[in-house]
Amino acid sequence: MLVARLRYHLLPRTSERQYGFVPQKSTEDSLYTLINYIRKKLDKKKIVTLVSLDIEGAFDSAWWPAIRVRLAEEQAFADDVVMVFEGETALEIENKANAALSHALAWGVENKLKFAPLKTCAMVITRRLVYDEPRLSMGGVGIAMSRDVKILGLTIDDKLTFNKHVASICSKALNRYKMLARTARVGWGLHPEIIRLIYTAAIEPTIMYAASAWAPAVKKLGVIKQLKAVQRGFAQKLCKAYRTVSLNSALLLSGLLPLDLRVREMASLYETKKGARAPVALEDREIEAMTPAVKAPHPAEREEITFERICGEEQYQDCEKLQMRIYTDGSRIDGKVGAALSIWKDASETKAIKLALSSYCTVYQAELLALNRATKEAERATAATQIGIFSDSMAALQATVNPNSRHPLAVESREMIKRCKDQNKNLSLFWIKAHAGLPGNERADELAKAAALKLKKSPDYSMCPISFVKRNLRIQTMSEWNQRYVTGETASVTKTFFPDALAAYRVVKKMKVEAETTQLMTGHGGFSSYLYQYKCKDNPSCTCDPEVEETVLHLRGKCVTHTTEALGWAPVVMWDSLPMVYPLKTPLFAVSTLYGEAPGTPKHASATSPAAIRTPDPA
Repeated sequence: MLVARLRYHLLPRTSERQYGFVPQKSTEDSLYTLINYIRKKLDKKKIVTLVSLDIEGAFDSAWWPAIRVRLAEEQAFADDVVMVFEGETALEIENKANAALSHALAWGVENKLKFAPLKTCAMVITRRLVYDEPRLSMGGVGIAMSRDVKILGLTIDDKLTFNKHVASICSKALNRYKMLARTARVGWGLHPEIIRLIYTAAIEPTIMYAASAWAPAVKKLGVIKQLKAVQRGFAQKLCKAYRTVSLNSALLLSGLLPLDLRVREMASLYETKKGARAPVALEDREIEAMTPAVKAPHPAEREEITFERICGEEQYQDCEKLQMRIYTDGSRIDGKVGAALSIWKDASETKAIKLALSSYCTVYQAELLALNRATKEAERATAATQIGIFSDSMAALQATVNPNSRHPLAVESREMIKRCKDQNKNLSLFWIKAHAGLPGNERADELAKAAALKLKKSPDYSMCPISFVKRNLRIQTMSEWNQRYVTGETASVTKTFFPDALAAYRVVKKMKVEAETTQLMTGHGGFSSYLYQYKCKDNPSCTCDPEVEETVLHLRGKCVTHTTEALGWAPVVMWDSLPMVYPLKTPLFAVSTLYGEAPGTPKHASATSPAAIRTPDPA
């Protein structure tokens, strides 16, 4: 309660350049603003100087009387400060910077704080070939110049290449992979889903931190190569592949997207949310923005709103005594979205309202819009004081009653509920089960579907949801990944199974990839041609024809030795059972080296046939 009240008073007076401990802001916002500012100055041929200051033992040596005074003045300070100076000449920057540093030093003395000289450094960033370095000092001690500065976890170099930052995060990720490699092999160890969880929860966030600031760097081949080195090991572990499997095959079978494309996707999403840049697919659509936290009401003015679950017939009969009952629903059919309200008094409907939403809106937005409109109808009602709003959307109700939810429709609904209370109206919210035979709910559902399919008018709500932005960005990422996969020189065997990465991505998500399946789809396994490459076998030929190499493609189409009839036993794996994008020519096939010895294996299987080959440990 104390924090909420302090936040209410401090937020309106907090500087826009304050990013720590501020709702709806993060360190990424600070870094993005800083890098963008530097790039704009560099475009104007300016010289930019960064000075990173660190307060020595800020929270241990802070003078508490000064802190109380600053809080009374509604001010605060951080322990990590970055000063940015720009100018046409080094002398101009030197004068600005030294004056600011003197002021900072005096402020530190006044508040009994000492700046750490070893952690204080400066860096010059410019595109000029010839320039002078400004001479900076603080308290008579010169500030050393550096080629790179680490700020809030992002290493910024003097050329904005971010090579050192990428190398650092990749090294950190590779160290984690090495620890993981000791606990997961093809036949034992961590389950692939555990590895996927580690990758998505620890590795990707580490690499994609502050992606919006350094995303332009991923277009360079050197950076892409480092990211590929990190991702390849995890992709191979996920699909239980040999270490010789190419990155493209491992990525496709593991269902992962290339890291460099993911970094660019996350950067584009961040810029779209902040309104800095919109994807081409959005055209002139306005992104749905959350209500700023600074506009939140005072904690004492917040109404405690709850909703009740209607689970039985008796509860619902009690609700029929309300003077006004409003049933809400949202629907999406055939790519069209609509919402509706059905207002009842006693046992009959008195009013029906249909609402239209843009085709890119979600059902969640439709449910929230219907609830929002219901609260407005309740606020306008003059004859009823006992009002109930019924919805079958638990998510929409939870967002409405949650005071921390900043969705604009939910915020407005809470304002309407407060107005109803000020008018001495008893407004209650109820959750009811969908399609349970309640007349009001069934009528609202019918109206919502009609609004989606038949309503011809301008949308009542047209804000573009973030989910639509994510979907469009993912389509762009998938398209680029597919182009890279199709035109790549690797994964030739995998392409015979999955010629298109777009279709494969949907299939692989639903299939359970095992080590044997991966060997078949990559050609890296117990096949004579593969074993011969690594001197595990004397020749690459197949038992059916000494002149023909034993490869996946040969076994799949032309080999007569390893058909079901020739082996004389039911195959363990059928080609048709594999999730191929298109039908395979050979309907049945089995190799005991990949799937274990099958019942009824013929005694005459030769020592050189796939049935007798013992594959080496791929690890």
